[in-house]
Amino acid sequence: MKTCLVVDDSRVIRKVARRILEELGFEVAEAADGMEAMAWCRTAMPEAILLDWNMPLMDGLEFLRQLRKEPDGDQPIVVFCTVENDLEHIALALESGADEYIMKPFDGDILSVKLMEAGVLA
Repeated sequence: MKTCLVVDDSRVIRKVARRILEELGFEVAEAADGMEAMAWCRTAMPEAILLDWNMPLMDGLEFLRQLRKEPDGDQPIVVFCTVENDLEHIALALESGADEYIMKPFDGDILSVKLMEAGVLA
């Protein structure tokens, strides 16, 4: 079973994402910020990461840049999931190593399509 780490400071978003991802066949782990997510990745690197941008302690962009420097940190498919919707943020996320980018609010259809496009779902 593929693993997806949901990184978001909103408990509600993590719960919604968990429900969708479990329906898609993922085993789901959660982290409330980039620091917690980095600790999780150093223990068990997931196949996919659903990542918020704006979080305390370590934001999504900083987490992504650090993740890509970790051993096997180039492996997870990273989908930014955020309210930041200007082209500058999208370009910065993709340049920093994100594989896909979706806007909040999202639903199961949007998430499954992006995960398929990124190659983590068949």
